[in-house]
Amino acid sequence: MTAGNLRSKLHFQKRGQSDDGYGGTVVGEYSTVFTDAAEIIPRMGTETVMASRLQGVQPFTIRVRSSTQTRELDATWRALDARTTTVYSIVSPPTNLDQKNAYIDMLATTGVQTDA
Repeated sequence: MTAGNLRSKLHFQKRGQSDDGYGGTVVGEYSTVFTDAAEIIPRMGTETVMASRLQGVQPFTIRVRSSTQTRELDATWRALDARTTTVYSIVSPPTNLDQKNAYIDMLATTGVQTDA
C-alpha cells in the first residue's frame, strides 16, 4: 500500500472525563485528540434488529499509518470525517496486519452510535 491511498482526513475523538465532586467521574462530550490521514474501505453491510426495528449498519475498515497516537485507539474512540462529518464508531482495536508496523487497520461502523 502507498500513502496515496490515504485520501480521507479523520479527526480521532475521545470522550473526556471529569470529577463529579463526590468521588466519581462524569463522562463528557467527545473532543478531538488528533487528526490523521486515513483510507476508508467499505465492507459488506448488515441489518440488525434493535428494539424490534431494523437498523442498517455499515462496517468499514479504517487504515492509518502506525504511530504512537494511532496505536492508542480502542473501542472507546470514534473517528469524524473532516470533509463529510460522517461519524465512524470504532468497534475493534487497531491491528498491525502486515507485522511491519507501517499501517494499522481497525473495524468501524456507521449507522449505530455506541456509548462506551
